[in-house]
Amino acid sequence: MTTRATMGSDAKPGAALPGAVALLGWILALLAPIYAWTVWKAPLDDVQGVMQKILYVHPPLAYGAYLGFVVTAIAGGLFLWRGRERDDLLAIAAAEVGTIFCTLMLVTGPIWARGAWGPGNWWVWDARLTLTLLLWFVYLAYLLLRSFTEGDERAARFASIYGIVGVVLIPLNYWIIDLVGGRAQHPENIERGSLGPGMGLPFVVGNLTLFFAFAYLLLLRWHTAIEEAGRVNGEEPKDAA
Repeated sequence: MTTRATMGSDAKPGAALPGAVALLGWILALLAPIYAWTVWKAPLDDVQGVMQKILYVHPPLAYGAYLGFVVTAIAGGLFLWRGRERDDLLAIAAAEVGTIFCTLMLVTGPIWARGAWGPGNWWVWDARLTLTLLLWFVYLAYLLLRSFTEGDERAARFASIYGIVGVVLIPLNYWIIDLVGGRAQHPENIERGSLGPGMGLPFVVGNLTLFFAFAYLLLLRWHTAIEEAGRVNGEEPKDAA
């Protein structure tokens, strides 16, 4: 069996990655209070009240989850092509961060649903909700696969293929509202709908802040994984033959 130590890569931190992590951390620190202020000042919805402010959290979490799984697929494809451990570690890091965002999306969604759809509607088997839950299970299975087969190159390649195949759920999840038409209880995609007065700015700032949060967590986890791989290998890895 080919192991992590023998499969090889260019997995070394270098100077750029920790610098990028630090820069993103500073940007995030500046954006976070602005984000909180814009959400606080955003007008209340006449029907949902304060519960409607989850609008500024839930969709950005969804975009972060989608982005994480897209990066998993791209990095997995690069690993299959180049055989570099660095790409494989990026795929794992993206899946981990994407799963965190997807989990938070699944938590905030039912809270918002109760405010929008009334008591007793924490969860309904709406098409998008069901597909999102399936997406969560798909990437949870990816992470379980990686944890049980750590260091096995063949398992890494299989997981890369799995991550590429799994990403097809993302466009389906996004467009499912259009595909099922009026049978979907979930509202239409926000960017194609309309936001009330005073809601646009906090929505944009929310998306921007959580994008930088995603990027920060991704690069931080990737950097940590590269350092851990270097300690395990005990030497600077080489590209796989």
